[in-house]
Amino acid sequence: MTERLALWHPHPRDHAGLVDLLAPEDVRRHLGNRPTSVTEEFQRLLRNAGSWALYGYGIFTCRRRDDDAVIGIAGVFHSWRGFGQGLDDVPEAGWIFAPSCWGQGLAREAMTAVLDWFDAAHATPQGPRRVACMIDGDNAASLALAARLGFTRYAEHADGARDVPLVLLERGGGNG
Repeated sequence: MTERLALWHPHPRDHAGLVDLLAPEDVRRHLGNRPTSVTEEFQRLLRNAGSWALYGYGIFTCRRRDDDAVIGIAGVFHSWRGFGQGLDDVPEAGWIFAPSCWGQGLAREAMTAVLDWFDAAHATPQGPRRVACMIDGDNAASLALAARLGFTRYAEHADGARDVPLVLLERGGGNG
């Protein structure tokens, strides 16, 4: 819980909310801008739950404390992107919020709570674990949030499906 948000582990009842969250083109614009489907969002729900089951951390479903509607997802999940560059077999931070929440500081509130929890629960004797993050290069709002959360750029990744490269960021120790 945060001041304004309830953060929940993935649950089957989240499926319809994920479909609604990812339906608007404005939300998907920086996620590869491809249409989503009921099937794809079910697979996202299973991936989110799987990270929790296998690694003890994952994506939270975000709701306002006084409402049951899914307004976002935020967390640190276990990632394997398949293109190396520090994004295979690592904790990865990510957040997606509904347009009705943009500009209200809700993503920052959620991710601050998530990262504080992750750092406390999953630290190594050497300190906080490294957490990676990848953001579409023209997503100024998410890049600014990542900087406020302590992420720094370490590389870029270009692929033919995107007009701009992905910015690769990290925070914490390099001790995986």
